[in-house]
Amino acid sequence: MKILQINSSVRSANSHSNRLAAELSAHLLAQHPGATLQVRDLGATPHPVLDETALQALFTPAGQRTETQQARVAQDDALIAELQAADSVVIGAPMYNFGISAQLKNWIDAISRAGVTFRYTAQGPEGLLTGKKVYVVLTRGGLYRNTPNDTQMPYLRAFLGFLGMNDVEFVYAEGLAMGPDSEAQALSTARAEIAQLK
Repeated sequence: MKILQINSSVRSANSHSNRLAAELSAHLLAQHPGATLQVRDLGATPHPVLDETALQALFTPAGQRTETQQARVAQDDALIAELQAADSVVIGAPMYNFGISAQLKNWIDAISRAGVTFRYTAQGPEGLLTGKKVYVVLTRGGLYRNTPNDTQMPYLRAFLGFLGMNDVEFVYAEGLAMGPDSEAQALSTARAEIAQLK
């Protein structure tokens, strides 16, 4: 079993999402002897944004790309290969301004490639990354679960499903900025949810 952990916080040691994602990965490793873990820290090593230069590189036939274009496409290829090889994916997703981080959005843009991770058919789009279990750790300063302001969960569920990853578990740690007691309760609740995961 191969586990891929995606950290998307701009913070490092002080990141609740990174810490809880690591604890979730450790829980999976303990449950599956022989499993391996690969960590992609998008905060420590940000992936480049999808811009016009990147699009030109992606839409240029491989044999006609310049060295610079080849290098840019190779960066996306590396993220896609990691995801294709993974059996389980753990994503740490802090809430920034009611959405996901720019770091996570750049990863999403990089791994979304027609003909590779999804394809269009006469019946509509078909995700090609099937058979994977995904765990998403959602960390928030306030309380947003099951409210109209929770834009993260519906977006991530829709996106992951679009790529064929429909088996998704969400772990919530909310109220992290509402005082020490609320923070402690949020972390305790999240860790209890993690302990029940398989």
